Amino acid sequence: MSDTIFIGADESGANPQHLNLRLANRHGLIAGATGTGKTVTVQGIIENFSVAGVPCFVADVKGDLAGLAMPGSPLAKTHAAFSDRASIVGLPDWHYAEAPVQFWDLYAEQGHPIRTTISEMGPLMLARLLGLNEVQEGVLTIAFHVADQDGLLLLDLDDLQAMLAHCAERASELTSTYGNVSKQSIGAIQRALMQLRSQGGERFFGEPALDLADFLRTDDRGRGVVNILAADRLMAAPKLYATFLLWLLSELFETLPEIGDPERPTLCFFFDEAHLLFDDAPKALVDKIEQVVRLIRSKGVGVYFITQNPIDIPDEVAGQLNNRIQHKLNAFTPRDQAAVRSAATTFRASPGLDVAAAITELKIGEALVSLLQPDGAPSPVARCLVRPPASRVGPLSADERRVLVMTDAVGTKYDAVVDRESAEERLAARAAAAVEERTQATSDKAADARDKASAKAARTAEREQANSPWNQAIASATRAAGSSIGRQVANELGKQVFGSGRGKASGGLMGSIVRGVLGGLFRGR
Repeated sequence: MSDTIFIGADESGANPQHLNLRLANRHGLIAGATGTGKTVTVQGIIENFSVAGVPCFVADVKGDLAGLAMPGSPLAKTHAAFSDRASIVGLPDWHYAEAPVQFWDLYAEQGHPIRTTISEMGPLMLARLLGLNEVQEGVLTIAFHVADQDGLLLLDLDDLQAMLAHCAERASELTSTYGNVSKQSIGAIQRALMQLRSQGGERFFGEPALDLADFLRTDDRGRGVVNILAADRLMAAPKLYATFLLWLLSELFETLPEIGDPERPTLCFFFDEAHLLFDDAPKALVDKIEQVVRLIRSKGVGVYFITQNPIDIPDEVAGQLNNRIQHKLNAFTPRDQAAVRSAATTFRASPGLDVAAAITELKIGEALVSLLQPDGAPSPVARCLVRPPASRVGPLSADERRVLVMTDAVGTKYDAVVDRESAEERLAARAAAAVEERTQATSDKAADARDKASAKAARTAEREQANSPWNQAIASATRAAGSSIGRQVANELGKQVFGSGRGKASGGLMGSIVRGVLGGLFRGR
């Protein structure tokens, strides 16, 4: 394998321009107005990275880059121009060939689905995706922190919505601990989530999450696999597009080991329509992008921004882009003219070349090129005819794409959604347990009330029974018998025992008893 990628040469075939693979992780910029050939340039560079054994990832905004999967054809209308270009720049062995590809699609329509979890996305990028203000972002960060403390997994949008509702119920408690957590802010976040759902964003969150190892494949011939993201529909949701690509970069940065400057990159990442990443981006997000771009090169990842206007890239990030290919820029408006001047100043000067003038004069497929030399210094800018691609220039048919998706190495790994227990289910279980506990408490309270009512009824019945005429008569008679009649009985018995009684004593005694009982009964009435 070669240690360089041939980019092109001048009109005489001299001054060839090569991208050094050992320095390809120092990032790059490919810029130019619409129709100047930058997409074909990107296609050729990706092909050659693949041949060199370097896996690539590219967002296919227009569908044209899907043609990488098929060889070009001598019957194509571009064949004559490409053959001439190959001859001019010195490629005698140029021939048509395809690259090994894997297709991906957040909507799972034109490729394998790509998913991540809410937790992996994190509050900063999620706030950017939802368009939250600073206060709402703070509330979202608190929700993530509470979920982490409570051991609640945030996997999909349902989990996040359940977590926000839980925080709303605990708003007073959380406010006293973390600062103001208003229900109005939570409501605004919930509405933003509903808008994200309407754009199909819920398909991006869930499991199985993307295994980055699937992006780093080589085929059985040692060629790097090209991962193509179908982004034509995704472009209708530019924040989702930009946030997804930034998340992917962040995941690569956090997952890949530190390897310094390898002989060839671990992965090359091509970010088309790069201005979308920075449009209306807050300073904190730009700082995050700059940090990732600056540090990810030591993980062996090269990032190449593709945009129409180079001034779309903030200076903090543009300063990290060492390999530059500039196609034609128009200078019709003051902003265009400023872009031309800005682009011209980023190149190392070359004797006899007016860079600012050349930028507006370049032909289709021609570019100004400045690449890092083996010693790490940028080469003087050179006017260069870009080599032709070997793969098809143009989209695939639906059937061609379908066959490629069905037969690649990814297979059905991501097809079935996995819905394991997470925040939504656990919070629902807690709520159900609380309802059951309240129901049981209510039931126990009702049982206690019934027991008390029964006891009270029993006491009432006892009192009523004790106060009945018959019971009162018996009680009165008993008291009477225990007093005067009892004494008479005792006297009579004494007389009988000691022989001092008369025969009529017995009748008198019994009569007294009867009279006492009857009298007690009548008095009880």
